[in-house]
Amino acid sequence: QVQLVESGGGLVQAGGSLRLSCAASGSIDSIVSISAMGWYRQAPGKQREQVASITRGGVTNDADSVKGRFTISRDSAKNTVYLQMNSLKPEDTAIYYCNANTWVGLRRIDYWGQGTQVTVSS
Repeated sequence: QVQLVESGGGLVQAGGSLRLSCAASGSIDSIVSISAMGWYRQAPGKQREQVASITRGGVTNDADSVKGRFTISRDSAKNTVYLQMNSLKPEDTAIYYCNANTWVGLRRIDYWGQGTQVTVSS
């Protein structure tokens, strides 16, 4: 089992910045099994969408909507990933969820944090 705890959400004005953190915990075996971690967000009435991800090998991917504004990073020693969000827009308002995934054979297993609210005012 992997437990994910997000922090850093809040209310910010358009153009401002926030830094989200996600700390992963669990047994050593479970932590080592993580293939990738990332951030997803879900706004009211909309589908959950991937914002950014980073693989164990350090390969990152950003959604087009946040490219150039958001940066995902990690501190492997702390088992923590971050999402630096700059130039925030009202459309970034959503609940942001941390994700970690593992693979068991052909089966993908996803772990999710509880979510942290990000609200961007105009």
